[in-house]
Amino acid sequence: MIKSTTNGVRQSKLFTKTKKDSPMDEVSRNAEFLIRGGFIHKEMSGVYSYLPLGLRVLNKIENIIREEMNKVGGQEVLMSSFQPKENWEKTGRWEAMDDLYKVSDSSGREVALGPTHEEIVVPILKNYVSSHKDFPLAVYQIQNKFRMELRAKSGMLRGREFIMKDMYSFHTTEEDFSQFYNNMKDVYKTIFTRVGIGHLTYMTFASGGTFAKYSHEFQTITPVGEDTIYIDEQSGVAINKEVSSDQVILDLGLKKADLKENRSIEVGNIFELNTKFSKPFDLSFTDEKEQQHIVLMGCYGIGLSRLLGTVVEVLSDDKGIIWPESMAPFAVHLLILGGNEAVGKEAEKVYESLQKNNIEVLFDDRSDISAGEKFADADLLGMPYRVVVSDRSMKENGVEIKKRNEEKGKIVSLKELLLLLEPRT
Repeated sequence: MIKSTTNGVRQSKLFTKTKKDSPMDEVSRNAEFLIRGGFIHKEMSGVYSYLPLGLRVLNKIENIIREEMNKVGGQEVLMSSFQPKENWEKTGRWEAMDDLYKVSDSSGREVALGPTHEEIVVPILKNYVSSHKDFPLAVYQIQNKFRMELRAKSGMLRGREFIMKDMYSFHTTEEDFSQFYNNMKDVYKTIFTRVGIGHLTYMTFASGGTFAKYSHEFQTITPVGEDTIYIDEQSGVAINKEVSSDQVILDLGLKKADLKENRSIEVGNIFELNTKFSKPFDLSFTDEKEQQHIVLMGCYGIGLSRLLGTVVEVLSDDKGIIWPESMAPFAVHLLILGGNEAVGKEAEKVYESLQKNNIEVLFDDRSDISAGEKFADADLLGMPYRVVVSDRSMKENGVEIKKRNEEKGKIVSLKELLLLLEPRT
């Protein structure tokens, strides 16, 4: 994706505009605020385009996830969305996966429109790795996915086209796989903490299917969630309702009476794949004794678009979004109030100073908007800090700064402002 390099944008130059009214065909808070704020544009049910502000948020999420994937040795790739039918037939999922988009061209040739990439990544690796010395390794991408979602009704939380980070790890021993898998649990916790929802997100035991006893979901607590989980607050252990049998509760050392029911949104998951996808393509390695073995695999997914929607759902109020600093499109929303020349010059000075100090700023320089409308827009757009230059602030030789999640602001000097907002590394 093209990354924005500017630290400042004038709101008068944004082609997008805020909207007062909620979209008639959206019921979720995340879609309402994101559309009203001009972050996204709805193309059809479950399909959205990212506009300048929304793309800045998406880029921030991408970079957080990319940093954490690179730390564990992940090698980034970008795989094709069109996937050969024969690959899906080899794994048995061409017929078994009921939400798979199947696309035909004029010659009748059929391909899958990728909802996930096991059927692509394994054949790719088969061309390059064959010795035990080539392992372990992990490959990941951040890419658009497609699923025939018939219940696309929750804004960014349930889409037909969505953006996902999918990582695939490859191992020669169970011990090596387990070590990497357990490390990824902590990596995911770090990611969700960095985007501001770690305190609301639980690693949740879920069904492992036919390949493992359990898989692990990461569920964020919210009353509007579509999933139900049970949490033992004392231990922090959570179980998906679909696997909450008496035997599972016993296996995990929990007591039914201690479990509290919560609604939640799944924001990530990790799976033990074993040889489910490596075996059909004969992805194998030769050990030290020249004997061949099938490679063990794991997969690790995070939906970026769903994560964005989840943050809006759980970190907003009735007025609008409250972005965490780590993923806000801009750190500061600078407002100029009043039309006299002195206020205008001071606001321009503040704007330039913020940019020179590498502080990202959206400058509401619009002259045809009332103060009330500017404040309402600032609340809706949800930048972490609102800075106001006005006659009142100038009389006190400063500017007013207020956090989005606080009721009252305070007057500070420009020097104090820059110190308060100094970018943290």
